[in-house]
Amino acid sequence: MKRWQVIFLTTIVLVVLAVLGGYRMGVQMLQDKVVGALGPGSHLTELKVNWFTIELLGVRIDAPKGWPASRTFEAERVTIVPDLRTLFTQRIRISSIVIEKPYLSVLRSPGKLILIPSLTEREPKSRSNEESARAVMISTIELKDGSLDLYDATVSRPPLRTRMEEIAGVIRDVAAPAADKTSFDLAGIVKGVKHDGSAKVSGWVGPAAIDSSSRITLESVDLVALQPYLVKKSDARVAKGTLDLNLASEVRNHNLNGKGKIILHDLTFAASSGLFDTFMGLPRNAVISFLKDNNNVIDVDFTLTGNTKNPNFSLNENLSTRIATAMAGQLGVSIINVAEGVGSLGRRGMEGASSVADGVGSAVKRLFGR
Repeated sequence: MKRWQVIFLTTIVLVVLAVLGGYRMGVQMLQDKVVGALGPGSHLTELKVNWFTIELLGVRIDAPKGWPASRTFEAERVTIVPDLRTLFTQRIRISSIVIEKPYLSVLRSPGKLILIPSLTEREPKSRSNEESARAVMISTIELKDGSLDLYDATVSRPPLRTRMEEIAGVIRDVAAPAADKTSFDLAGIVKGVKHDGSAKVSGWVGPAAIDSSSRITLESVDLVALQPYLVKKSDARVAKGTLDLNLASEVRNHNLNGKGKIILHDLTFAASSGLFDTFMGLPRNAVISFLKDNNNVIDVDFTLTGNTKNPNFSLNENLSTRIATAMAGQLGVSIINVAEGVGSLGRRGMEGASSVADGVGSAVKRLFGR
């Protein structure tokens, strides 16, 4: 072999080794940056950079001290498809993010819903003007076969755990800074004590939740599992039953207008502790009599109105009062003690939508160095 051929082949080998070494070094640096962006307690089994996608395998974020679960987030695989043409522009666009088998634990405390605290609860580091000017836009986030544990410290100590499984859905137009309108369409199974039900949530939310539109549908959800939201400690205990809920709400400039229907099926109470037992502030005996005369079903329509920015506005009281009043009208009785339970359930949904939007926005900012 001639000398120039040896030199040429040697050069090619060195270039290939350099490219491979540089690639592996770059992937490792990117993996370290992703772990750092996810915050303390984050783990990433493997990162793969393909021609048009980035894959994160074995993502896990351990829970901080005092959290009711061992982890706050976990995913088997996260596939990111960036729009390569925008990577060096002031507005980065991600075509899609697909999250396979995600798990999320959420903690609700008075006035607050916390998710992935390593992303949403830490103070952002100061950035240069150039870095701060860069925006991130995600066209779609798809969830596949997810699960969620909601720990609610507002109804019990230790926090009440509500489990959802088989969560699937799409979130569209997520941005940092906030998009004009982020839409969502999610569905899953609500685990119960006696049996499981289903939940669907769809709609959109604008910046700072000043405007929004949503529809929440619950079907055949176990009343025993929801009992802490529906009754007070002094109320009659529920032994059996299911709940259907259909609530459509519109918020414009903080002004809420909603219409809903709630249906209770096969409601059965535990043994009575006295003649004056109540259910949602209504006499227990009147509820039982009504059920016997109406095929064991209570079906009521209700409305919601109010200004969510008004410090005196309470969605809990608003929703529970409307439902209890509607039920009292059907039963032909007076309200003895308006319960707060269903209101807590409704407020949880509203807080959840807003917090999820805030949480996703914070996550986007952290991941891309904002």
